[in-house]
Amino acid sequence: MVTRLLAALVAGLAIAGSVCAQYPTRPIKIVPNSAAGTGPDIIARLMAAKLTEYLGQSVVVENRPGSNGNIAGEHVAKSPADGYALMLGTDAQFAINPHVYSKLSFDWNKDLVPVASIATEVFKLVVIPSVPAKTVAEFIAYARGVKAPLFYGSAGNGSQHHLTMELLKERTGINLSHVPYKGGGSAVTAAMLAGEVSATIGGAAVDVQVRAGKLRALGVTGPKRVARYPDVPTIGDTVPGFEMVTWYGLFAPAATPPQAMARLRAEMAKVLAAPDTRAKVSEAGPEIWIATPEEFAAAIRRDYEKNGKLVKALGIKLD
Repeated sequence: MVTRLLAALVAGLAIAGSVCAQYPTRPIKIVPNSAAGTGPDIIARLMAAKLTEYLGQSVVVENRPGSNGNIAGEHVAKSPADGYALMLGTDAQFAINPHVYSKLSFDWNKDLVPVASIATEVFKLVVIPSVPAKTVAEFIAYARGVKAPLFYGSAGNGSQHHLTMELLKERTGINLSHVPYKGGGSAVTAAMLAGEVSATIGGAAVDVQVRAGKLRALGVTGPKRVARYPDVPTIGDTVPGFEMVTWYGLFAPAATPPQAMARLRAEMAKVLAAPDTRAKVSEAGPEIWIATPEEFAAAIRRDYEKNGKLVKALGIKLD
Protein backbone atom coordinates (compact mmCIF):
# COMPACT_ATOMS: atom_id res chain seq x y z
CA MET A 1 0.00 0.00 0.00
CA VAL A 2 2.76 2.42 1.00
CA THR A 3 4.69 1.51 -2.13
CA ARG A 4 1.68 2.29 -4.31
CA LEU A 5 1.16 5.64 -2.55
CA LEU A 6 4.80 6.57 -3.04
CA ALA A 7 4.62 5.55 -6.68
CA ALA A 8 1.49 7.67 -7.17
CA LEU A 9 3.16 10.64 -5.45
CA VAL A 10 6.26 10.36 -7.61
CA ALA A 11 4.12 10.08 -10.73
CA GLY A 12 2.10 13.13 -9.68
CA LEU A 13 5.25 15.16 -9.08
CA ALA A 14 6.60 14.06 -12.45
CA ILE A 15 3.42 15.21 -14.18
CA ALA A 16 3.47 18.53 -12.29
CA GLY A 17 7.11 19.02 -13.22
CA SER A 18 6.32 18.28 -16.85
CA VAL A 19 3.49 20.79 -16.86
CA CYS A 20 5.71 23.44 -15.28
CA ALA A 21 8.48 22.67 -17.76
CA GLN A 22 6.03 23.48 -20.56
CA TYR A 23 5.04 26.77 -18.90
CA PRO A 24 3.31 28.82 -20.16
CA THR A 25 0.49 26.99 -21.86
CA ARG A 26 -2.12 29.76 -21.67
CA PRO A 27 -2.23 33.58 -21.46
CA ILE A 28 -0.52 35.35 -18.56
CA LYS A 29 -1.76 38.57 -17.01
CA ILE A 30 0.29 41.37 -15.50
CA VAL A 31 -1.59 43.50 -12.98
CA PRO A 32 -0.27 47.08 -12.54
CA ASN A 33 -1.04 48.85 -9.29
CA SER A 34 -2.55 51.90 -10.99
CA ALA A 35 -4.68 53.17 -13.85
CA ALA A 36 -3.92 53.44 -17.56
CA GLY A 37 -1.39 56.10 -18.50
CA THR A 38 0.54 55.96 -15.23
CA GLY A 39 4.16 54.86 -14.87
CA PRO A 40 3.36 51.31 -13.68
CA ASP A 41 0.83 50.87 -16.50
CA ILE A 42 3.29 52.08 -19.13
CA ILE A 43 6.02 49.76 -17.85
CA ALA A 44 3.58 46.84 -17.56
CA ARG A 45 2.51 47.22 -21.20
CA LEU A 46 6.10 47.38 -22.41
CA MET A 47 6.97 44.23 -20.45
CA ALA A 48 3.80 42.44 -21.61
CA ALA A 49 4.56 43.11 -25.27
CA LYS A 50 8.12 41.80 -25.02
CA LEU A 51 7.22 38.79 -22.87
CA THR A 52 4.56 37.83 -25.42
CA GLU A 53 7.32 37.80 -28.00
CA TYR A 54 9.78 35.78 -25.92
CA LEU A 55 7.37 33.38 -24.19
CA GLY A 56 5.35 32.61 -27.30
CA GLN A 57 2.18 33.09 -25.27
CA SER A 58 -0.09 36.12 -24.87
CA VAL A 59 0.69 38.37 -21.93
CA VAL A 60 -2.07 40.87 -21.17
CA VAL A 61 -2.36 43.83 -18.80
CA GLU A 62 -5.22 44.03 -16.31
CA ASN A 63 -5.30 47.32 -14.37
CA ARG A 64 -6.54 47.15 -10.78
CA PRO A 65 -5.97 50.66 -9.36
CA GLY A 66 -6.80 51.87 -5.87
CA SER A 67 -5.61 51.84 -2.26
CA ASN A 68 -2.01 52.54 -3.28
CA GLY A 69 -1.73 49.15 -4.97
CA ASN A 70 -3.33 47.11 -2.19
CA ILE A 71 -6.18 46.06 -4.48
CA ALA A 72 -3.81 44.79 -7.16
CA GLY A 73 -1.53 43.18 -4.59
CA GLU A 74 -4.34 41.31 -2.86
CA HIS A 75 -5.68 40.07 -6.20
CA VAL A 76 -2.32 38.63 -7.29
CA ALA A 77 -1.34 37.36 -3.83
CA LYS A 78 -4.58 35.37 -3.64
CA SER A 79 -4.42 34.11 -7.22
CA PRO A 80 -3.28 30.52 -7.87
CA ALA A 81 0.49 30.30 -7.51
CA ASP A 82 1.02 28.97 -11.02
CA GLY A 83 2.78 31.83 -12.81
CA TYR A 84 -0.25 33.07 -14.72
CA ALA A 85 -1.00 36.12 -12.52
CA LEU A 86 1.86 38.58 -11.96
CA MET A 87 2.01 42.05 -10.43
CA LEU A 88 3.83 45.11 -11.70
CA GLY A 89 4.61 46.86 -8.43
CA THR A 90 6.72 49.69 -7.07
CA ASP A 91 8.67 50.32 -3.89
CA ALA A 92 5.63 52.06 -2.37
CA GLN A 93 3.74 48.77 -2.07
CA PHE A 94 6.52 46.67 -0.58
CA ALA A 95 8.46 49.25 1.41
CA ILE A 96 5.78 51.75 2.50
CA ASN A 97 2.35 50.06 2.61
CA PRO A 98 3.27 47.57 5.37
CA HIS A 99 4.11 50.53 7.62
CA VAL A 100 0.98 52.59 6.98
CA TYR A 101 -1.76 49.97 6.52
CA SER A 102 -2.29 47.71 9.54
CA LYS A 103 -5.41 45.84 8.38
CA LEU A 104 -4.34 44.23 5.10
CA SER A 105 -5.63 40.73 4.36
CA PHE A 106 -2.25 39.66 2.99
CA ASP A 107 1.45 40.28 3.59
CA TRP A 108 3.23 42.18 0.82
CA ASN A 109 6.61 40.69 1.61
CA LYS A 110 5.54 37.12 2.34
CA ASP A 111 2.67 36.43 -0.05
CA LEU A 112 4.42 37.93 -3.08
CA VAL A 113 7.96 37.21 -4.27
CA PRO A 114 10.16 39.18 -6.68
CA VAL A 115 10.52 37.84 -10.20
CA ALA A 116 12.71 40.62 -11.56
CA SER A 117 13.70 44.23 -11.03
CA ILE A 118 12.76 46.37 -14.03
CA ALA A 119 13.60 50.05 -13.73
CA THR A 120 14.21 53.02 -11.48
CA GLU A 121 12.71 56.49 -11.83
CA VAL A 122 12.96 59.89 -10.24
CA PHE A 123 9.96 62.10 -9.63
CA LYS A 124 9.47 65.79 -10.39
CA LEU A 125 8.10 68.63 -8.30
CA VAL A 126 5.46 70.06 -10.65
CA VAL A 127 3.17 73.09 -10.30
CA ILE A 128 0.33 74.64 -12.27
CA PRO A 129 0.96 77.88 -14.23
CA SER A 130 -0.87 80.07 -11.71
CA VAL A 131 1.76 79.27 -9.09
CA PRO A 132 4.32 82.05 -9.65
CA ALA A 133 7.36 79.99 -8.67
CA LYS A 134 9.91 79.17 -11.36
CA THR A 135 12.39 77.41 -9.05
CA VAL A 136 12.30 75.15 -6.01
CA ALA A 137 13.49 78.02 -3.81
CA GLU A 138 10.72 80.29 -5.10
CA PHE A 139 8.13 77.54 -4.53
CA ILE A 140 9.28 77.09 -0.94
CA ALA A 141 9.10 80.84 -0.31
CA TYR A 142 5.66 81.06 -1.94
CA ALA A 143 4.26 78.09 0.00
CA ARG A 144 5.59 79.48 3.26
CA GLY A 145 3.99 82.85 2.59
CA VAL A 146 0.45 81.93 1.58
CA LYS A 147 -2.26 82.39 4.21
CA ALA A 148 -4.26 79.31 3.24
CA PRO A 149 -2.36 76.07 2.50
CA LEU A 150 -1.72 75.09 -1.09
CA PHE A 151 -3.36 71.84 -2.12
CA TYR A 152 -1.15 69.17 -3.60
CA GLY A 153 -2.28 65.93 -5.21
CA SER A 154 -0.80 62.46 -4.91
CA ALA A 155 -1.38 59.00 -6.35
CA GLY A 156 -2.93 57.96 -3.04
CA ASN A 157 -2.40 57.81 0.69
CA GLY A 158 0.92 56.16 1.44
CA SER A 159 2.15 56.44 -2.15
CA GLN A 160 5.73 57.43 -2.83
CA HIS A 161 4.35 60.72 -4.23
CA HIS A 162 2.62 61.37 -0.90
CA LEU A 163 5.63 60.40 1.22
CA THR A 164 8.05 62.46 -0.86
CA MET A 165 5.97 65.64 -0.64
CA GLU A 166 5.44 65.15 3.09
CA LEU A 167 9.20 64.81 3.47
CA LEU A 168 9.65 68.07 1.55
CA LYS A 169 7.09 69.72 3.83
CA GLU A 170 8.90 68.47 6.91
CA ARG A 171 12.31 69.56 5.64
CA THR A 172 11.23 73.06 4.53
CA GLY A 173 8.28 74.03 6.72
CA ILE A 174 6.02 74.78 3.74
CA ASN A 175 2.24 75.02 4.01
CA LEU A 176 0.61 72.28 1.89
CA SER A 177 -2.56 70.21 2.24
CA HIS A 178 -2.75 66.68 0.80
CA VAL A 179 -5.43 65.49 -1.65
CA PRO A 180 -5.15 61.77 -2.59
CA TYR A 181 -6.56 60.51 -5.90
CA LYS A 182 -7.73 56.96 -6.57
CA GLY A 183 -6.82 57.07 -10.25
CA GLY A 184 -3.11 57.51 -9.56
CA GLY A 185 -0.87 59.96 -11.41
CA SER A 186 -3.25 60.33 -14.35
CA ALA A 187 -6.03 61.49 -12.03
CA VAL A 188 -3.65 63.91 -10.30
CA THR A 189 -2.58 65.36 -13.65
CA ALA A 190 -6.21 65.87 -14.66
CA ALA A 191 -6.90 67.55 -11.31
CA MET A 192 -3.98 69.92 -11.84
CA LEU A 193 -5.17 70.87 -15.30
CA ALA A 194 -8.59 71.59 -13.79
CA GLY A 195 -7.03 73.75 -11.07
CA GLU A 196 -8.15 71.49 -8.23
CA VAL A 197 -4.61 71.20 -6.81
CA SER A 198 -1.56 73.42 -7.26
CA ALA A 199 1.33 70.97 -7.08
CA THR A 200 2.40 67.37 -7.08
CA ILE A 201 5.41 65.10 -6.93
CA GLY A 202 4.81 63.36 -10.23
CA GLY A 203 6.18 60.57 -12.38
CA ALA A 204 5.57 59.62 -16.00
CA ALA A 205 1.90 60.65 -15.87
CA VAL A 206 2.77 64.39 -15.80
CA ASP A 207 5.36 64.31 -18.58
CA VAL A 208 3.10 65.03 -21.55
CA GLN A 209 1.62 68.11 -19.89
CA VAL A 210 5.01 69.36 -18.73
CA ARG A 211 6.39 69.06 -22.27
CA ALA A 212 3.27 70.84 -23.58
CA GLY A 213 3.89 73.72 -21.19
CA LYS A 214 0.63 73.22 -19.32
CA LEU A 215 2.46 72.25 -16.12
CA ARG A 216 5.87 73.41 -14.87
CA ALA A 217 8.62 71.14 -13.50
CA LEU A 218 10.72 72.84 -10.82
CA GLY A 219 13.02 70.07 -9.61
CA VAL A 220 13.73 66.35 -9.79
CA THR A 221 13.97 64.10 -6.75
CA GLY A 222 17.03 62.10 -7.80
CA PRO A 223 20.70 62.68 -6.95
CA LYS A 224 21.43 64.28 -10.34
CA ARG A 225 19.70 65.90 -13.30
CA VAL A 226 18.02 63.59 -15.79
CA ALA A 227 18.41 63.50 -19.56
CA ARG A 228 14.71 64.14 -20.19
CA TYR A 229 14.85 67.40 -18.20
CA PRO A 230 18.42 68.67 -18.52
CA ASP A 231 17.45 72.20 -17.50
CA VAL A 232 15.60 71.11 -14.35
CA PRO A 233 17.87 70.99 -11.27
CA THR A 234 17.57 68.53 -8.41
CA ILE A 235 15.53 69.45 -5.36
CA GLY A 236 18.67 68.55 -3.42
CA ASP A 237 20.41 71.58 -4.95
CA THR A 238 18.07 73.72 -2.86
CA VAL A 239 17.31 71.32 0.02
CA PRO A 240 20.63 69.56 0.72
CA GLY A 241 20.36 65.81 1.13
CA PHE A 242 16.84 65.60 -0.27
CA GLU A 243 16.54 62.54 -2.52
CA MET A 244 13.89 60.00 -3.50
CA VAL A 245 14.15 57.37 -6.24
CA THR A 246 11.42 54.84 -6.97
CA TRP A 247 11.65 51.44 -8.67
CA TYR A 248 9.45 49.06 -10.65
CA GLY A 249 9.50 45.28 -10.36
CA LEU A 250 7.61 42.15 -11.42
CA PHE A 251 6.20 39.90 -8.68
CA ALA A 252 4.48 36.51 -8.43
CA PRO A 253 2.47 34.77 -5.70
CA ALA A 254 4.62 32.94 -3.16
CA ALA A 255 4.89 29.20 -3.88
CA THR A 256 4.88 29.76 -7.64
CA PRO A 257 6.66 26.64 -9.01
CA PRO A 258 10.45 27.03 -9.39
CA GLN A 259 10.26 25.99 -13.04
CA ALA A 260 7.82 28.81 -13.83
CA MET A 261 9.89 31.31 -11.86
CA ALA A 262 13.05 30.22 -13.66
CA ARG A 263 11.40 30.63 -17.06
CA LEU A 264 10.02 34.06 -16.18
CA ARG A 265 13.37 35.24 -14.86
CA ALA A 266 15.23 33.95 -17.91
CA GLU A 267 12.87 35.67 -20.32
CA MET A 268 12.78 38.89 -18.28
CA ALA A 269 16.58 38.99 -18.46
CA LYS A 270 16.31 38.87 -22.25
CA VAL A 271 13.57 41.51 -22.25
CA LEU A 272 15.59 43.95 -20.14
CA ALA A 273 18.75 43.39 -22.17
CA ALA A 274 17.01 44.10 -25.48
CA PRO A 275 18.05 47.48 -26.95
CA ASP A 276 14.49 48.32 -27.99
CA THR A 277 13.25 47.70 -24.43
CA ARG A 278 15.88 50.04 -23.03
CA ALA A 279 14.98 52.69 -25.58
CA LYS A 280 11.24 52.48 -24.94
CA VAL A 281 11.59 52.45 -21.15
CA SER A 282 13.96 55.43 -21.27
CA GLU A 283 11.55 57.26 -23.57
CA ALA A 284 8.83 56.78 -20.93
CA GLY A 285 11.06 58.27 -18.22
CA PRO A 286 12.55 55.44 -16.10
CA GLU A 287 15.91 53.75 -16.59
CA ILE A 288 16.42 49.98 -16.78
CA TRP A 289 17.61 48.42 -13.52
CA ILE A 290 18.93 44.87 -13.75
CA ALA A 291 19.56 43.06 -10.46
CA THR A 292 19.77 39.42 -9.43
CA PRO A 293 16.79 38.10 -7.42
CA GLU A 294 18.99 38.23 -4.32
CA GLU A 295 20.07 41.81 -4.99
CA PHE A 296 16.49 42.85 -5.65
CA ALA A 297 15.27 41.21 -2.43
CA ALA A 298 18.05 42.96 -0.49
CA ALA A 299 17.07 46.33 -1.99
CA ILE A 300 13.46 45.75 -0.95
CA ARG A 301 14.57 45.01 2.62
CA ARG A 302 16.72 48.16 2.72
CA ASP A 303 13.88 50.32 1.41
CA TYR A 304 11.46 48.70 3.86
CA GLU A 305 13.67 49.67 6.79
CA LYS A 306 14.41 53.16 5.44
CA ASN A 307 10.76 54.00 4.73
CA GLY A 308 9.65 52.53 8.03
CA LYS A 309 11.78 55.11 9.85
CA LEU A 310 10.49 57.88 7.60
CA VAL A 311 6.83 56.91 8.05
CA LYS A 312 7.29 56.84 11.82
CA ALA A 313 9.04 60.22 11.84
CA LEU A 314 6.29 61.80 9.72
CA GLY A 315 3.51 60.13 11.74
CA ILE A 316 1.66 58.71 8.70
CA LYS A 317 -0.95 56.04 9.50
CA LEU A 318 -3.85 55.21 7.20
CA ASP A 319 -6.04 52.82 9.16
